[in-house]
Amino acid sequence: MTLSLTSVIKKILLLFLLFLGLYFAKDFLIPLCIGGILATLFLPFCHWMESKKVPKGIAVFACLLAFLLLLFILISLLGYKVMELISDIATLKQKAIETGTQIQKYVFNHLNISISEQFKILKNEQPSYSNMLQMMVGSVTNFLSSFILLLVYFAFLLYYRSHIKDFLVQLTAKSQQTEMQQILKKVTAVSQQYLLGLFKMIFLLWIMYGVGFSVLGVENAIFFAILCGLLEIVPFIGNITGTTLTVLVAAIHGSNLGLLGGIVLVYGIVQLIQGWILEPLILGPQVKINSLFTIIALVLGELLWGIPGIILAIPLTAMFKIVCDHIESLKPFGFLIGEIESSKKEVGFIAKLKKI
Repeated sequence: MTLSLTSVIKKILLLFLLFLGLYFAKDFLIPLCIGGILATLFLPFCHWMESKKVPKGIAVFACLLAFLLLLFILISLLGYKVMELISDIATLKQKAIETGTQIQKYVFNHLNISISEQFKILKNEQPSYSNMLQMMVGSVTNFLSSFILLLVYFAFLLYYRSHIKDFLVQLTAKSQQTEMQQILKKVTAVSQQYLLGLFKMIFLLWIMYGVGFSVLGVENAIFFAILCGLLEIVPFIGNITGTTLTVLVAAIHGSNLGLLGGIVLVYGIVQLIQGWILEPLILGPQVKINSLFTIIALVLGELLWGIPGIILAIPLTAMFKIVCDHIESLKPFGFLIGEIESSKKEVGFIAKLKKI
């Protein structure tokens, strides 16, 4: 009993030290993880170019350029729609002032706090302009340095992929080297499947939100459709945030309750289609982890690494599950994280769509 208790304490301490290390090493690990996951997406393209006798260095550089081009197109598309929204900024500003005035009157009438006292409270709560500027400059600098590191990791992980793979295989015993190769292959595949599925999901969400918001007559419908789709990279929180922003801007524009309710209804319908049709078809069983551990992974990701942790939580947990499924002592953890095997068979159009 004493040995068993000591073993449990050691495992808990090891887990605590692991999470402590992940937290303090986040500035190093976040760009490395994002760069590595993105690199797996471009592996097929890199392999294809190398099969055409293109030198490895040039193939990797072409992948880097392709990634930057896709990023530029995405930013340009979003930026174009932002400019359309900014052209309407005067109206939004006026509506925001009117809404603020109404809130001030409500607070005065119901809480008996004068407008001058409200201004004093707001002034005390707001940070100084110098502090805001300092925080902004620090955030931009940190983002740029992390982005440059991400690109460096992306390129060199692609270039040295065989070398790293051989190193990991050599670390294992000869009797387990074949198993290690299978683990590395499946981890790479699950990363590719998640990213490709995510991009397909975002594209389909653009279409569904775009059609829904346009039919309702939402102003700048395409911009908000793109925004809601892009925020899909942040599971659960992203779509809710995008829809909330859409509702708030529509309310500032003076939209009636029917239109606001319609936006929420579109969100509900899209989420229903996404959860019951698109995710089973696009993501597949390898990426799926059960809902409980999805929430746990997202919460831990946010606590350890903030927003990047939320974005990375699902693919990293899916990779961890692959590793657990191939190591005998960790198989119970893979079982715990994975989806529950349902005895009922898939029925209806979902099963038929999978056969297409």
